[in-house]
Amino acid sequence: MAAVSDLPTLLRTMTPELVQETFVFCTLPALDGATFDTLSPVVIVREAEGVTVVVPLEAARSKGLEGSAPMKMISLAVNSDLAAVGLTAAFATALTEAGVSANVVAGYYHDHIFVPDHQAEDAMSAIAALQSRAQDHA
Repeated sequence: MAAVSDLPTLLRTMTPELVQETFVFCTLPALDGATFDTLSPVVIVREAEGVTVVVPLEAARSKGLEGSAPMKMISLAVNSDLAAVGLTAAFATALTEAGVSANVVAGYYHDHIFVPDHQAEDAMSAIAALQSRAQDHA
């Protein structure tokens, strides 16, 4: 399927999928292969201060890692073009209006939004409302 760059199409078709697993953001001084394999990270970011990984909460606990507050991942089931303009702004605005903080990661095929665990349903409602408004304007 070809990547979509048209904002109205993205908004109409960005079906949010809530991943049931809970995640945390952790930092490691370096990327150690053995630790990496057991953590099963869904995101890796190398920064000057260390390596940030987003990992399942239970994996972090099993390794004794401190992490962020528990987060849920919402994946947008639309193949969004990395050059598309406005998608992140649209859902960030909807989440802001709902009082939900968000950390966004764009993969090659999909956008993934990490939200506080206790606000996952509010986030899903806000994104679904945004999608519904876009469908009404089609």
